[in-house]
Amino acid sequence: MEPAVGKPGFLRNVLLRLLLFGVFIVIARFAYVITVTGESCNVGDFCFFSMPESLNLAIAGSGTDALAVKTSATGVTAPTELHTSKNWISGVRFYSSVFHDLIADGYLSPESKSLCVETPTGRDVLAMREIGVSKAIGISKKAKKPLVKSGEAHLIPFGDNYFDCIFSGDGGLERSPRSGKFASEIVRTLRPGGFAVFHVKANDTYSFNSFIDLFNSCCKVVKLHNIEGFDSSMPYIREIILKKVGNMVENFGGDIDSDSNGKCNIPGYKLELVKNSEPLIEEEPLKPWITLKRNVKNIKYIPSMVDISFKNRYVYVDVGARSYGSSIGSWFRKQYPKQNKTFHVYAIEADKAFHQEYGAKKGITLLPYAAWVRNETLTFEINHGPGEHEQVHAKGGRGMGRIQPLKSSGNDFNGSSEVEKIQGFDFANWLKSTVSKNDFVVMKMDVEGTEFDLIPRLFETGAICLVDEIFLECHYNRWQRCCPGQRSPKYEKTYDQCLQLFTSLRKSGVLVHQWF
Repeated sequence: MEPAVGKPGFLRNVLLRLLLFGVFIVIARFAYVITVTGESCNVGDFCFFSMPESLNLAIAGSGTDALAVKTSATGVTAPTELHTSKNWISGVRFYSSVFHDLIADGYLSPESKSLCVETPTGRDVLAMREIGVSKAIGISKKAKKPLVKSGEAHLIPFGDNYFDCIFSGDGGLERSPRSGKFASEIVRTLRPGGFAVFHVKANDTYSFNSFIDLFNSCCKVVKLHNIEGFDSSMPYIREIILKKVGNMVENFGGDIDSDSNGKCNIPGYKLELVKNSEPLIEEEPLKPWITLKRNVKNIKYIPSMVDISFKNRYVYVDVGARSYGSSIGSWFRKQYPKQNKTFHVYAIEADKAFHQEYGAKKGITLLPYAAWVRNETLTFEINHGPGEHEQVHAKGGRGMGRIQPLKSSGNDFNGSSEVEKIQGFDFANWLKSTVSKNDFVVMKMDVEGTEFDLIPRLFETGAICLVDEIFLECHYNRWQRCCPGQRSPKYEKTYDQCLQLFTSLRKSGVLVHQWF
């Protein structure tokens, strides 16, 4: 009879397995602390091994110029993972060169408290630390410790007047959907006398001036030059260095530059856009419903000519919006070149027949009133009788008749018309209280002849300077489609008067297009 297997062998196997499991836990924890969190190893991190005082990790580069990433027992100055990407290494070298130049010119120093905004990789932060700017830190939506802290440019997680130098690379400002907030946060956290350095494209006069307008209430340009980039996303870079000389006012960009008469001054770079726009149709078209519709193909939109990135907000104002599908849904949201910017839409429409459908539309604010030159009650004539107006209304596009002030309510209306009183509002004053000169504002106006009242009012108040681009339908006694040889009796103005209105707008520096 053979003896039974002894228990000591079984216990040894169990203890050996427990020991191996414990060693695995320690190694796994150590690997997590060092390679994932990027933190130094200490007792609080449940780490049983100490790091040497200085550990150099060589990152393979081209030739013999390998990039060394250093770490220490007291704190890691760079991510511990091996960054072998050629693009990443090129970026660090590029920023090192940029920051060396900033130090040489006196805009940056090793003692500067510096911030790199919107830096998902931390290449610029590493470059700063490598050249001796030890107090450099970055922020990005996703933290990458210890170089990059969690935070976004429109809400920088630091106090007022905290940094000596702030750097925004990779075109971060122009990609931001909140350029105005981005700018104001940089100014808030930059100390007076500090420098903000931007790498942008801004390769046209319009975009450059839009950029400057974001900061002109608090900063001045001290250096502007072009440099070569290091990758295809930004092969050419415009480096702009600003110095903070004051605090940005809360409603920055809200005031309009005006002369002694209170009229606004449209800047020269906007006048240049008018010169590059499509020519006006000088001769009255015999078939305007065809000519004007075809002319849409010739329109040169501002976003097709220049970069509109450096704007606080993007706004589309549809004056006389009618139904959602009339122009907002069918044209603006589908065809207008928005450069991937999100526009907020204001639909101004007095006819209550169209109001309900706007309730379910996102990004649209309905103003159920009539745009006018002052705040007062207006009388609307809604024509349901035979004729051109009824035909247009039957298509669902245009339901309102000509808008007249209350004082004209004693006029005789066609017996088939409805008369309805609607509240009118001072459109020019509303515009001045709603948008700023730092917003990009597009306007379409189709107000059944009231443009001859509204446009002069926009000039009188200076509100015209707040509009970047206008699509204007001018109403005149044009040839009728239904009745060859007859002009529409609905409007008193002539085509020449409409042409004068368009010409005066363009001469004043307003990019206006003939609409239909």
